[in-house]
Amino acid sequence: MSLEQKVMSALKEAIKSKDRVKMDALRAIKSAILLEKTKGSNSILSESDEMKLLQKLVKQRKESAEIYRQQNRTDLAQTELKQAEVIEGFLPEPMSEAEIENTIKEIVKQTGALSMKDMGKVMGIATQKLAGRADGKIIARIVRKLLS
Repeated sequence: MSLEQKVMSALKEAIKSKDRVKMDALRAIKSAILLEKTKGSNSILSESDEMKLLQKLVKQRKESAEIYRQQNRTDLAQTELKQAEVIEGFLPEPMSEAEIENTIKEIVKQTGALSMKDMGKVMGIATQKLAGRADGKIIARIVRKLLS
């Protein structure tokens, strides 16, 4: 079942249960998928594109929540965080830092990377391989550590 089908199914359930936060989060996912599909010539999203899209939505919600917290609007911050949780439910289980590091070590061996000059090559492969399961900042930090 594709992400879009899963979202539509969950949206129907949320509408039946009248869960406002869940409905808003699922509608945001649906909207982002439709925008992405109509943006380019590709009408089918790959799994990695779907994961990137979900990560982007989660990141937006968390950043919004932080801004609301700074402005002493905890009610709005809580809503954003609850929506982020709903969206995270569609992401695969994130990897631990140890698992990420082991995967990156394998990539470094495969590419023969020796110094920071090879960081771009390693990052390209690592972000593809770990799409949806690891944050780009964590990947970059581990790659820097291993290549330094």
